[in-house]
Amino acid sequence: MTLAPVHHELVENLMESMTWEQKLAQLQIAFRPRLEDAAELVRSGIGAIFWPRSAAATNELQRIAREETPHGIPLLVGLDVIHGQRTTFPVPIAQAASFDPATAEVDARVTAQEAASGGVNWTFSPMIDVSRDPRWGRVVEGFGEDAYVNSVFGAAKVRGYQGESLGDPGSILACAKHFVAYGQAEGGRDYNTVDVSSQRLRNVYLDPFRAAVDAGVATVMAAFNTVSGRPAHANHHLLTSILKDEFGFEGVVVGDADGVVNLLDHGIAEDLNDALRQSFAAGLDVEMGGNVTTADGDARLGPDDVPVARVDDAVRRVLRLKLGLGLFEDPYVVPEHEVTLPSPDSRLAALATAEKGLVLLKNQSVLPLGPAPQRVLLVGPYANSTDHLGAWVQSFAEPAGSLADAIRQECPEWQLTVRDAAGFFGDAPGSIAQAVADAADFDAILVAVGEPSALSGEANSRSDLRLPGAQEELILAVAATGTPSAIVMFNGRPLVTAAWIDAVPALLEAWHSGLEGPRAVARALSGAVNPGGRLPMTFPRSSSQVPIYYDHENTGRPATISGTVDGGAHDVGLLGPGNTDDHYTSKYRDLELGPQFPFGHGLSYTAFQYGGPSVTPASISLHDLRAGGSVEVSVSVTNTGAVAGDEVTMVFIRDLVASLAQPVRRLRSFTRSTLNPDQSTTLTFELGWKDLGFWDNQDHYAVEAGTFEIHVGGGLDHAKVVELRVS
Repeated sequence: MTLAPVHHELVENLMESMTWEQKLAQLQIAFRPRLEDAAELVRSGIGAIFWPRSAAATNELQRIAREETPHGIPLLVGLDVIHGQRTTFPVPIAQAASFDPATAEVDARVTAQEAASGGVNWTFSPMIDVSRDPRWGRVVEGFGEDAYVNSVFGAAKVRGYQGESLGDPGSILACAKHFVAYGQAEGGRDYNTVDVSSQRLRNVYLDPFRAAVDAGVATVMAAFNTVSGRPAHANHHLLTSILKDEFGFEGVVVGDADGVVNLLDHGIAEDLNDALRQSFAAGLDVEMGGNVTTADGDARLGPDDVPVARVDDAVRRVLRLKLGLGLFEDPYVVPEHEVTLPSPDSRLAALATAEKGLVLLKNQSVLPLGPAPQRVLLVGPYANSTDHLGAWVQSFAEPAGSLADAIRQECPEWQLTVRDAAGFFGDAPGSIAQAVADAADFDAILVAVGEPSALSGEANSRSDLRLPGAQEELILAVAATGTPSAIVMFNGRPLVTAAWIDAVPALLEAWHSGLEGPRAVARALSGAVNPGGRLPMTFPRSSSQVPIYYDHENTGRPATISGTVDGGAHDVGLLGPGNTDDHYTSKYRDLELGPQFPFGHGLSYTAFQYGGPSVTPASISLHDLRAGGSVEVSVSVTNTGAVAGDEVTMVFIRDLVASLAQPVRRLRSFTRSTLNPDQSTTLTFELGWKDLGFWDNQDHYAVEAGTFEIHVGGGLDHAKVVELRVS
């Protein structure tokens, strides 16, 4: 995205003619649900509002801004369109499971076009908070535990929202959030304290935001949390020194909802004026809440509170965005063209995204059931539930159907019997007993379980990651019947399956997969779709095991398996099970080593075989790397099974010896390939300076000489290794 010049003539003319109060009014966004109240807010000169829910209402507010205010400055109109406006796509964590960033870009493009048709020109997405703790409910909004995956998918979302040009009718402003390290809230508890070292801040949490800035993101949102004791909304080092000065971010930094007001509860501001003063001095450009001016339009701050140059810089940033959107030329939309329902094309896009995000976690020759006639019993709270849209869904979004209805549509040859059997929360022993009694009358049983959408998202942290209610009881009871069964799990975060996973023959992770999610699941159960997704977050064995993530650092006393040190080709910290009897090693004595399912895990209805990877050249100098040189990693992949399928190939590196403890593996590239039976392809990946180095504790990025292992394959648990020497 290219903004207008810093000193554009129109912008400078406005800057010269605006009063101090009029400038400050531009630096806030507020929500007024009643159109009459919003209109008064616009007449007072506010620069941004939340969407008033229709194209006609938005046009009226833009008309007031243009015709009834002294300078006729149009409005930024914001709305949280996270994974769909009218057409709800799978939640972001499900999109990440596709390991195909095109899914995120398509979602954002469709979403932007639908939202823009109603007058929205600003969304507060993507969320690119790296999180290793599934207790945090907001993992559903992001792309998982890996910094590189968040970087790639975040940039894709930015491209989708903003398009080729902000001036295009179907483009809206993207907002990378939350800056920064919000995903490391202590205890996985939303809004909680973050205490993070400088090297982890840079190597993990800042990387996705640097990628978003490089992709041209128009706005960035400050986080609710503290970093090193300083709340992000008043953190000059983060908002100005790093984001604006170091990253070169030229857009707008917006606060989160009442994030400035929250500085009083943080205990760093005496009153609202003090909170506003600290925030704008730190680098905030727009306050979310509408507290910068009073209801009468009077300024809460004076030139003695915040430097005039700082306020002018913020106003210029806001005006340049409005100029880039073309709002000064034409702020209106055509009400008759407003999209109010999903289209056939948008439904197909949502279906394709849902299909790509499905992850087959376990399968002992049960799935697919096939399209042939058979007697199938569908039980569980998600059998008839339509709760598939997930967190952050518009109230007016088109509702999804149920899994039962989707199976009837996609698998008409099946003789389907449906029973709820157990609720999401309440015990239902009688209905479970009935399902068990009926089991012998069916060829297969599908158990649809999960975590309702209301349990994930903002302010929905959970201490217990198990399935709620009597769902575990239902799963174990059905598994004990001996009738072939498969579990389908709908959720917005990794869940703990330890109590029942060994008893069930098959488990399909479906996530909260949006408007067309149930249809995607039905197609996968029948075999019309071959699941090819992979886990973007580790699934722990116990809630007490978190945080657990694949790219953990080496420890001085790692647990071992078969004599191999943690971090080697048989890294028990990732794969398990290992030696729990060696007393003085890093582990839990009462829990198997490693997660239940590692990052990148996912099965298929077919099989893939890799050749030995090669790296060219096998040695490269630091001088050549620094000058832009790179190496190529190549590997062949063959579909050795009987059906077509998608394989996700991942490239991890391991720096064997470094001046700071390094992750045991670090993802640096991935791709998703579709291969027919007996088809082979050769994949090539490029690794360079940015892939082989790390940030140290002096905020210095370096690549160090030594030996690197490059792990290439379909996941952590079956990668092949080739070495690279850096001299």
